[in-house]
Amino acid sequence: MTQHPSDGAFQFGPLTGIRVLDLTGVIMGPYATHILADLGADVIKVESPEGDSTRNYQPLRHDGMSGSFLNLHRNKRGLLLDLKQEAGRQALRRLIEGADVFVHNMRPKAIAKLGFGYEQVKAIKPDIVYCGAYGFSAKGPYGEKAAYDDLIQAGSGIAGLFGQVQGAPAYVPTVICDKLAGQAIAWSILAALVQKMRGGGGQSIEVPMLETSIEFTMVEHWGGGAFEPPLSPVGFVRLLSPRRKPYRTKDGHACILPYSDSNWRDFFDFVGRPEFKEDERFKRLASRVQHVEILYGLIEEMAPNHTSAEWVAFCDAKSIPCMPVLYVNDLHEDPHVQAVGLFGKAEHPSEGQYRTVRSPVTFSGAPFQIRHHAPRLGEHSVQVLREAGYSVAEIEALVGTGITVAGPVVPPAAKPPIGKMDVA
Repeated sequence: MTQHPSDGAFQFGPLTGIRVLDLTGVIMGPYATHILADLGADVIKVESPEGDSTRNYQPLRHDGMSGSFLNLHRNKRGLLLDLKQEAGRQALRRLIEGADVFVHNMRPKAIAKLGFGYEQVKAIKPDIVYCGAYGFSAKGPYGEKAAYDDLIQAGSGIAGLFGQVQGAPAYVPTVICDKLAGQAIAWSILAALVQKMRGGGGQSIEVPMLETSIEFTMVEHWGGGAFEPPLSPVGFVRLLSPRRKPYRTKDGHACILPYSDSNWRDFFDFVGRPEFKEDERFKRLASRVQHVEILYGLIEEMAPNHTSAEWVAFCDAKSIPCMPVLYVNDLHEDPHVQAVGLFGKAEHPSEGQYRTVRSPVTFSGAPFQIRHHAPRLGEHSVQVLREAGYSVAEIEALVGTGITVAGPVVPPAAKPPIGKMDVA
């Protein structure tokens, strides 16, 4: 590995000392390196002079520093390199010599044309952990297709599930495929690093978003379709019920989800339908699933008789899963979210105060911290190049030809406020 921290030197996280060269953009790859950076890795975000497209999502205070960018790219360092020029590519080769991980989300032909396919990178650093994150596996006919989250939701069966339930395909209103593929990238890299540490050397990893999303979707939806010949159509009956939804209560909506045998018996008593307890269709889980439309219809009928708070009070007392529907604007007010300190505030050098959401995973030996705020475009270019052995004169030459920058690209109106970080 790049460094071998001494005892007590893992205060930044379990990946302290691991260096990651991050050539990813948009959300899938950056979400993966966001996880690695929060775990303590030294993630160097390599960007073109145009920068990551998510930098300019609206609204924002200053060009190049959107609200989404602030949390997704914290704990990373920013390096600007023009890889269209040979001197920029040579700088990246020198950085590869000291890296543990190389991760990108360019299409296979594009990265190879730049000179950074796996075999090309391996020739520089034989034990590199190399990860190519693609929309589709390079081995299939879709290997060179452009890919974004909506496309993968359509191709993975996720959008089609809405069609089975609601009558028309629809997209989940979050970039679910990007983020689940990002998690797959992160754990795949971690697994490869473990193998490397155990003497297994480096390797190439392919994480395709379509295949990852299909495997994710089919976990519960195989059902009887997993058998050969099939025992039933593919699809999990309970999840495909149109009546499976948040139920309207007297004053809002709530998830009311009796599940176990005792849950349903208590529910039947509470809503004044004790006769359901003796009905063979509802006594056991296996049979209930086959008649879930009736049960969900009963919940839908009874839910408006009580407020959301009353449902929560009853269900919590009986250990029945229940939760009022919260909207993203209200999450920070939830008492549990407040108690665990999930949200906090920080002061960015150029963007001022912003709201943070900490890593949800906690380590007793390395409390979450923000070591670096999200970098402005090229912010750490000189620092990173100096670490790679470049002299001041060499860096000045790179700056002079536009291959890198001497300092962060900050709009003139941006005046860095002074303040301390306050992260719960």
